[in-house]
Amino acid sequence: MTWFLTGLLRFRRGPWEFLATILIALGVVMLMQPFFLWAYTWSFLVTLVGTVMFIVTSHFPE
Repeated sequence: MTWFLTGLLRFRRGPWEFLATILIALGVVMLMQPFFLWAYTWSFLVTLVGTVMFIVTSHFPE
């Protein structure tokens, strides 16, 4: 956990890519669930933010 928080504060690639991957997965789950309309409504935006975040953080140093 300390490695993760330290990596976020120092803008390291690993933790930020992990966070972006979690956002992409969350957006896909929100898109596929049939119960909450608000989750379906926000799913595209969450997936888009995760994708853009992954592209940007892929340029961070290791």
